[in-house]
Amino acid sequence: MGNNDDCFPICYNETVNYPNSIWKSQDLLKNYLPIFIYETITVVFSSRLVYYLLRPLSQPHLVSDLLILLAVSTIAQVGLIFYVFMAGLEMNLDFVLRAPKKPTIIAICSTLIPMILGTGIYSLVIIVDKKFLKNYVETYEYNRPQCYFIWSMVLSITGFPVLANILVDLKLLYTRLGKLALTVATHNDFYNWIMFALVFPFLVNGYRAIFSMLCVIAFILLSHFVLRPLLEKIVAKKPNKHDWTNYQLSFVIMGLFASTGLTDILGVNPLVGALIYGLAIPRGSFTEMLMERSDDFGSRYLAPLFFFSGGLRCNIVKVLQTVDLGFVVIVILSIFTKIVTTFAVTRYYGMPFRESLAFGLLMNTKGVLSLIVLNIAWDNKVLISAYAFSIMTLNILIMTFMVSPIINVIYRPKTAYRMNLLRTIQNLGFQTEVRILVCVHNPRHASGMVNILEALSGISVSSLRVTAVQLVELKGRVTSLVSAQLEHQSSLGFSQSQSQSQSFEDMETIASHFHFFAQVHSGNHAETSMIMSPFATINRDIYNLAMEKQASLVLLPFHKHWSSEGNLEVTKEVFSEINQNVMKDAPCSVGIFVDRGLNSLLNANLHIIMLFIGGPDDREALAIAWRMAGHHRIQLTMVRIILCGKAAMEDQKKESGHEELLSAVLDKNKERELDDSCVNNFRIMGVNNKDTIKYEERYVESDDDIPRVVNEFDQKRYDLYVLGQGKGRHSRVLSEMLDWTDFPELGVIGDLVASNSFGSYSSVLVVQQYGYGGMEFGKNYENNPSCYPPPIRKPPSRTRSLSRMF
Repeated sequence: MGNNDDCFPICYNETVNYPNSIWKSQDLLKNYLPIFIYETITVVFSSRLVYYLLRPLSQPHLVSDLLILLAVSTIAQVGLIFYVFMAGLEMNLDFVLRAPKKPTIIAICSTLIPMILGTGIYSLVIIVDKKFLKNYVETYEYNRPQCYFIWSMVLSITGFPVLANILVDLKLLYTRLGKLALTVATHNDFYNWIMFALVFPFLVNGYRAIFSMLCVIAFILLSHFVLRPLLEKIVAKKPNKHDWTNYQLSFVIMGLFASTGLTDILGVNPLVGALIYGLAIPRGSFTEMLMERSDDFGSRYLAPLFFFSGGLRCNIVKVLQTVDLGFVVIVILSIFTKIVTTFAVTRYYGMPFRESLAFGLLMNTKGVLSLIVLNIAWDNKVLISAYAFSIMTLNILIMTFMVSPIINVIYRPKTAYRMNLLRTIQNLGFQTEVRILVCVHNPRHASGMVNILEALSGISVSSLRVTAVQLVELKGRVTSLVSAQLEHQSSLGFSQSQSQSQSFEDMETIASHFHFFAQVHSGNHAETSMIMSPFATINRDIYNLAMEKQASLVLLPFHKHWSSEGNLEVTKEVFSEINQNVMKDAPCSVGIFVDRGLNSLLNANLHIIMLFIGGPDDREALAIAWRMAGHHRIQLTMVRIILCGKAAMEDQKKESGHEELLSAVLDKNKERELDDSCVNNFRIMGVNNKDTIKYEERYVESDDDIPRVVNEFDQKRYDLYVLGQGKGRHSRVLSEMLDWTDFPELGVIGDLVASNSFGSYSSVLVVQQYGYGGMEFGKNYENNPSCYPPPIRKPPSRTRSLSRMF
């Protein structure tokens, strides 16, 4: 013992590295602190309980702690099996096989090239590792082909589940970048799991794994051609996921452990059996239900124990103490290998510089598979030294942590599409293509929206390009991971052989409505997709999609539907919050449609009324109504409501100081000019040229006159009201009436017509023009006046109809 060279001290520093979605959580304390507390309490309580149970045998605390440690390791392995099982459930082989050529080539290049370059990086690790290990072990044991392959494989992995969650948090899931990233990541994840299942056993067991691989391949074929059809028949008998009891689902879990046990007997890692079993489960509502019920148990409570046990193996402190130039070079090369590779490939295909850089960062996101490969290699004495294990674990943490902050800086859709801002229907010419983003929640909404689109498609020289999206609430892990598959299915059609969830069934019906519209009205284009996101932030997804599609109008459904009793009944209150959030922050004009059974123009003529008080919202509403009037089956009546007397008094709550008052006067005059110019153009070009367009005026002196005027026209039973939301008119009467509205997103007139007490049977389209009632970018534009009522005019002794004066 006198010779220190014969000593082999082994030190473990209990440093926990948890490179999971904790770094991207919206609420860290709410989502993860309770789990940490529960696990800590469970471990401490279990240790004390075992200690008191063993007290009659006079056992010390150490025995109870060791027993709990062994139990934790076993439970961690169970949690990992559940995690891989759910990864198999989330994979869609049809999606991989039917993917376009471009994403497939990008995925192959971003997998193979980093693996080739990774061998060179590992050679540098060996050089640096010799200095770190020169007094402890023989370095040549870690200079084997298996070690090179494992290091390279970890560098090539893209964590698809983690990437999907990052895109959800960054609200990039439904942008062009997000869709391509998910498609490529799906392929990359699939290739890496194949390598893990078929190649990794040879690294562990050498050529002895040939027999095991042949048996596993036979098991895969048996699962696909025998087990899967059998399960499909069983699942088809209970298409409703609520029909399944926990007792019945326990047999599915028993099948999972039987599969893992079988692959373990065959000489392959049990996780391969969990993956194969997950792929064999039939897709549809049954799969969705399994993931919903297994997510908390497997991912939130059991899987973290695996990360904890892996963190105990890291010697991060020792590695950081030996930081030198070689260490820095290894870290930099490891981090940027896949980023540079993916960047070069996407640039070759013509992707813009910033998108390519952001895409490379996203593809460099690591997941659980990276840690699984490292830990299994460590357990089987295949990998690599403690130094290499620790530095790669640190790299995984850095790679995943850096994605979100850097993308927030270098890739901002608002900056990318700034040149296309201030898009409104009013600013479009009659011959310009109109791009509309239609948001719906269910097929009922889709049917009504199609009737609105039919009215807007009456101008033959101007086509519509419609993007229809179904808004689905994101609930847990399952929906974020099937989002790419939903996008893919919306473009290829829907399989009728599967037991589908309600969202899939609704999406099929919604797609059929809009595709029928595009077929009947030639020259128009319609595409459908789905947005899955938390309803509290789904307005950001709508914002990004509207900018990417360069939409001029976003159509939203009202949160109430027309019942058989003739009343508007609440569908979901949260829909109202979504509408208000979109109106607060939208890159274009927004319309909210209150559907009271609006007829299709294929079956009936429509009579539309547009009430014009003044302001940008009313001008936008007039532009939309005027476009609708181009349809040969639509008759339009435009009524200008002129405020006078008490009704014309201005709301000066926001006017303080001489500069503000002077600006208000100038803006007021500008608003009058814009309103008069808009109405005069309509009277000259619209009323004079078409017999189906009429113009009238009504004078309003008090708040009591507004309901009276609206009721006067409502008695004529128009099919549709087209109204401006009216925010910012600065009329004292209208502002006071707005404070008493039940639905402020509809404005004063819209809230009045939409209320059940008013007794109207007409549908309502309320419009907000971009740049005034909603969000503005940067400083105020030069021509961005506040909204004021038109000039005061002396009311005549009687109302007059001007429809025949032109």
